[in-house]
Amino acid sequence: MRSIFLCENPATLKGVYTEEQMARLVATANADATVYRRADLLASPASFHDVDYVFSTWGMPDLTEEEIAVCLPSLQCVFYGAGSVQSFARPFLSRGVRVFSAWAANAVPVAEYAVAQIILAGKGFYAHTALMRERNLAACNRLKKAYVGNYGERVGLIGAGMIGSMVAERLQSYALEVCVFDPFLAPERAAALHVKPVSLEELFATCRVVSNHLANNAQTRGMLNYDLFSRMLPYSTFINTGRGAQVVEDDLVRVLREREDITALLDVTDPEPPLEGHPFYTLPNCHLTPHIAGSLNAETHRMAEYMIEEFDHVALGCPTHFEVTLHMLETMA
Repeated sequence: MRSIFLCENPATLKGVYTEEQMARLVATANADATVYRRADLLASPASFHDVDYVFSTWGMPDLTEEEIAVCLPSLQCVFYGAGSVQSFARPFLSRGVRVFSAWAANAVPVAEYAVAQIILAGKGFYAHTALMRERNLAACNRLKKAYVGNYGERVGLIGAGMIGSMVAERLQSYALEVCVFDPFLAPERAAALHVKPVSLEELFATCRVVSNHLANNAQTRGMLNYDLFSRMLPYSTFINTGRGAQVVEDDLVRVLREREDITALLDVTDPEPPLEGHPFYTLPNCHLTPHIAGSLNAETHRMAEYMIEEFDHVALGCPTHFEVTLHMLETMA
C-alpha cells in the first residue's frame, strides 16, 4: 500500500492537514510527507504506478482519464479534504476510482453561520446597527416595532441538501416554523427535519427570513429572480451562503432599491468579489462578506479529519459515509 498527497498548492494542503494529521497518514497509509503536483505525475509516471490512495484538498489537479491511466494505474481512492468535487471527479469515477469528499465537514461551519445570520436577521440586527452608527435612536425605536423577532415566525430554506438539512436540524431548538423548497425532498425526510415543504413562491411570500442553500448547477443558475424577491414580506431578509450564480443580481439590486425595508446578506456573489462599482457595495440594505461561511483556518482541519476517518473505514473494510458517485454529481454542489 502506498499513498501520496496531491495538490497544486502545497501550502494550501498543509493548511488543511495539520502536521499531526499528515504524520498519522505517513504511519497508517504509508504516505510520504511530499506534496506532489500534476507536473510531478506527468514528468515521471512510473514513479507513481504503485499509488493506491491520494489525499488532497482545494487545488486537486484536474486529470484526464488517459493521464490517470498512465500515471496512477493502481489508484483505488481519492480522499478530498474539501467540499465540491465537480471540477475533477468525473474522470476518476469513470476509471473506477472511488472518490470521497469532506462536503459534510465543510457544511458544518456554513450551517452554523447561516443559523447565526437567521437569528440576527429576525431581530433586525443589521438595520439597527446602521441606525445606531448614525445615532438615530428615534428611527431605531420605530424599527424595533417592525421586526417581529424569533418566536413563531416562518424561516424559509431554499434547498435541503447537506447544508440545508443541517440548518433545519439546528433551527429545531428555536420556536420557529421552518419551510423548505426542495423538489427532491421526500415526505419522510421532511417529517424527520420538522419542516414544511412549500413552493418557491410561497416561501418568498410568507417567510421573514429566506436562506439559500441550493446546489450549484445548470438547473439552479438564475433561479432567484425579481418575481421572487418582490414577493418578500416587509422587513424581511435574504441570506445567500450558497452560490451567487443562483441569483439574478440585477433583479436583487432592483428590489433592494425599491424596498429599503428588505435586507440582503450576501456571503457569495457572481463573480466573487463583485466587480468594482457594483451597487452591492453601496446599497445601505446590502451587506457583503467575502465568502467566509465555509471552513476557515482551524475549521479546515475538520475536513482533513473526515477524510482520514474515511480512509480508516476503507482500510478496515467498514462502511463509509462520504463517497461521491457519478449519479450524485448531477444534483450536488
